[in-house]
Amino acid sequence: MVNGVVLRETGGPEVLRFESVPLAAPAADQIQIRQTAIGVNFHDTYIRSGLYDWLTLPGIPGVEAVGVIEAVGARVRDFAPGDRVGYVTPKYGGYAEARVIGADRVIRLPDDLDDRTAAAVLVKGLTAWMLISKIRSLERGETCLVHAAAGGVGRLLSQWAAHVGATVIGTVGSAAKAEIARRHGCAHVIRYDQENFPARVRELTDGRGVDVAYDSVGRDTFFGSLDALAMRGHLVNFGQSSGPVEPFQVSRLVAKSNTLSRPILFHYIDAPAERDEMARHLFDVLRTDALQVEIGAEFPLRRAADAHRALESRTVSGSIILVP
Repeated sequence: MVNGVVLRETGGPEVLRFESVPLAAPAADQIQIRQTAIGVNFHDTYIRSGLYDWLTLPGIPGVEAVGVIEAVGARVRDFAPGDRVGYVTPKYGGYAEARVIGADRVIRLPDDLDDRTAAAVLVKGLTAWMLISKIRSLERGETCLVHAAAGGVGRLLSQWAAHVGATVIGTVGSAAKAEIARRHGCAHVIRYDQENFPARVRELTDGRGVDVAYDSVGRDTFFGSLDALAMRGHLVNFGQSSGPVEPFQVSRLVAKSNTLSRPILFHYIDAPAERDEMARHLFDVLRTDALQVEIGAEFPLRRAADAHRALESRTVSGSIILVP
């Protein structure tokens, strides 16, 4: 038995219960990991609240963690006890002291990346790379809009976009977050609580609009993001922290021949070769110091509910992790 956070019903953070849970021996193609740090993501809050009905209850939430392999199955050849690994998985189960997972789901961690940073960056960093390379290649000289630019994904995405040579316009909700966004790649920052951001985008781009808009906010910003696009601009909606987007007529896109996508990271890391390639890109860019990874708060695993409250309150700057 090990300790874990169990979700038995959906609801607010208080439904996350710290309990003893069974730990099975690894099957032939599996490994057992003693977890040292666990990433906390908005996806976890969607699972907890019931917005995403993807975890069979009772179940253990959490899609990413890092740790040390303690045991391997009989057919595992690429990993051994003592190896440091991380993972991102749609199978959940991350909020626990230890777990068993398929060997084909894990990523070997480089020696120069510590466990806490790895837990803070895997989902968010792979998401950023997916957005600027897989969904629609962001090119040098283009202009992009990044909502929640001071958030966990937002600041990595802004830095990486600036690193490839794009001009980044970020939106934030406070003066403190505006300063964070400026330090993390944003050439221009818009206070969406004070300004009409589509109008300000047009002003900053001489009326043209942006080539790509990255929107993780959803309901509150989606249609403004469409309005902020340039001719043939692309909108990527990859989250809905303010709630789901209302249905709309697809013909609305025709006015500027705009395009729209709604990706999820799991579909881009399902193939091990593609996932490992994406991870190599992430680790290489981290070594250049083009990406600054900041841990805004860490909580003991038993206080997962407090971690969710901190994330949803938007009072924490940087990534949030759990430590078993």
